[in-house]
Parts: sequence; structure tokens; C-alpha cells
Amino acid sequence: MIDKLSATPVYLQLVAILRKRIESGELQPDRPLPSEPYLAAEYGVARGTVRHAIAILRDEGLVVTVPGRGNFVAG
Repeated sequence: MIDKLSATPVYLQLVAILRKRIESGELQPDRPLPSEPYLAAEYGVARGTVRHAIAILRDEGLVVTVPGRGNFVAG
């Protein structure tokens, strides 16, 4: 889970958590990520933090964003 007292920024902790969920198959290819509000509530972070984490995962090629549809695990 997120350790808000850690020296590692919260958004990078969230990136690591989501990356692990993708690599383990918990979040499957071509399936949507949970919504930004859901992830924010699940991990107790701001929605902007979730957006920042998803942007990093998108830059890494693990997530694709489909306008009007949402964020999906890359296939």
C-alpha cells in the first residue's frame, strides 16, 4: 500500500503498485484500468496523483488511453 511518510513520492509508489498488478496479470491486457476516482479512493490519494501515475505508465507503454473510453492495459 501507499506509505505517505516514505521518501519515495506517492505517485511513484502508485506506479510501482499498478505496474506489479499489470505484470502479475491481475490487470489484464486490453482491459480497462479501474477509474481514476476508484483508484484515488482505493489508495487514499488525490485524483491528480492517479493521473500522474497513469501518465508514467502510458510513457512506459504499459497503459494506453482511448479518448472517450478511458485507460486500458496495453495488449
